[in-house]
Amino acid sequence: MKFEKKPMVNWYDPKQLAFTGVKTLLSSVFGNFADRREMQAALDQEAKPFDYSDKEEIWFDFISDLGDGFNPTYTLAKTLAEPSITVGGRELKRGDFLVMGGDEVYPTPEMIEYSNRLKGPYEAAFPKDDSPDAHRPDVYAIPGNHDWYDGLTNFLRLFTQERSLGNWKTRQTRSYFAIKLPHDYWLIAIDIQLHADIDYPQICYFRDIAQHHFTSQTKVILCTAEPSWVYRSFDQKSTAYDRFKFFIDKILYGKGNKAYEEKNQSITVNTILTGDLHHYARYEEKTVRGETRQLITAGGGGAFMHPTHTLKDTIAPVDGYSAQLKGVFPPREASVRLSLLNLLFPYFSLTMLTLFGIVHAFTSWILQTQQLASGDTLMEQLSKIPSFVEGFGTAFGAIVASLSHNPGAIFLNLLLLGGVVVFTDVKSGYGKWNYLAGAVHGLLHLMVFYGLLWLFSGINLDQLGLKVNQPSQVALFLAEMVVIGGTLSALIFGLYLTFSVLVLKNHITEASSSYRWEGYKNFLRLHLTKDCLTIYPIGFEKVVSDWKVSTEGDRAIVAGSPISFSLIEQPIEVHHEKTV
Repeated sequence: MKFEKKPMVNWYDPKQLAFTGVKTLLSSVFGNFADRREMQAALDQEAKPFDYSDKEEIWFDFISDLGDGFNPTYTLAKTLAEPSITVGGRELKRGDFLVMGGDEVYPTPEMIEYSNRLKGPYEAAFPKDDSPDAHRPDVYAIPGNHDWYDGLTNFLRLFTQERSLGNWKTRQTRSYFAIKLPHDYWLIAIDIQLHADIDYPQICYFRDIAQHHFTSQTKVILCTAEPSWVYRSFDQKSTAYDRFKFFIDKILYGKGNKAYEEKNQSITVNTILTGDLHHYARYEEKTVRGETRQLITAGGGGAFMHPTHTLKDTIAPVDGYSAQLKGVFPPREASVRLSLLNLLFPYFSLTMLTLFGIVHAFTSWILQTQQLASGDTLMEQLSKIPSFVEGFGTAFGAIVASLSHNPGAIFLNLLLLGGVVVFTDVKSGYGKWNYLAGAVHGLLHLMVFYGLLWLFSGINLDQLGLKVNQPSQVALFLAEMVVIGGTLSALIFGLYLTFSVLVLKNHITEASSSYRWEGYKNFLRLHLTKDCLTIYPIGFEKVVSDWKVSTEGDRAIVAGSPISFSLIEQPIEVHHEKTV
């Protein structure tokens, strides 16, 4: 299929921010009243697990947070499509099926975005083979919040109607699924969107599987769309982990149902796979049931990179569990180094620079409509104050006098200050210090604005001898405010993000989406045998960026440099016997 080669999403484009915000609001307000999961369940009464248990061994892949910029999305899709890859001296076969673990497209789930950012790259990387003897692996997907912004409309069209994604074929009929694997293993993939809610038909679907298909020796690989254990470590008020734990305890273990619980008391949930945070991080958990559980975030399918230096080495015991951080990608040193790119925020976000400049210019214009008691405008009065130190009090008084009769300017000042303070991330990091940092951040923008107003008044009116209403002065002043004012405010914004992510350990999404780093991507290749489950974390420090796309009929042909990847850490072996 033909598609448009897309760059990484610019999350600081005001138009994009507004559009995504509206989508988020609509999905939050109306999504709970029109839950398409319940509709799918009503139309699909005979849903059954998918069965691969007749194999002696099986390979399968897990990838999450994909469908963003073409370079990383295609680089990983091309690697997934190879019949086998060699890494660390080992040959790893392509998965018999591929699991996509959430957020299959960015920024919002319009079909044009799915086509350009997911379907197009994946079909070009692994073209459909219609020959009778072709081996076509399956693909399954659970939605993330970005797939939910339209109530799952386009996600369900793409993944639940037995369509093709290149040479991968879809099989699921709902937004969640269960896969029976060899050696009494099960892959359970849940859809916990809409505020981490698990709908009743979904509960019934998985309860039926746990009650009637699990044995006392069942091992479970659980896939979910967010690392709730990490979010709980960021914010103790987070309820996502409580609902996630409810699913494990009540649905999989059967707690509270005596016969059900007795039968399932020996099953193990030994591996949990997720995305949502766009990095690789592995925690090892010791549970109260005596299990050693791998908690793996592998959200490196194509979206911007999240930092890893903000992760806690130990997640303190909560409801009977504690987890130790065992591996991360990117390495923490690289995560810190890349976070410093926020100091170049004006370069990465010219749109925000322009927005700040326009706000400053418009506020200046409103201030100029009011004359002071002396008969001068604020700009004329400020131009007569040559010394910053000696004239600060006079300047401050003139500004206050002007504002006292100008509610429009006050409104814009409060809008700028309030918007910046509301932007503050107060759910993670250092609590009350986050509020203080947000308030200082907002005040710095106002100080820059009034400082520049004073500076440009002196330069334009006093030193250059221009008249305040002279067209050339007005044009020069507007240019100064937009370019210099916008740049300084953007620099302050970038400095705030840098301080937040490095010192306060918050704003992890805002401080990484700003520079849209294409590198440090990952996916998991898993191998299940009668002895153990082996997880190979595949990392891409850099992705290929010189892809050239051409067309041959309806088929896209892509060429570029060789792809380089390596093991993030040594393969993780999860042995079948229960660890006590």
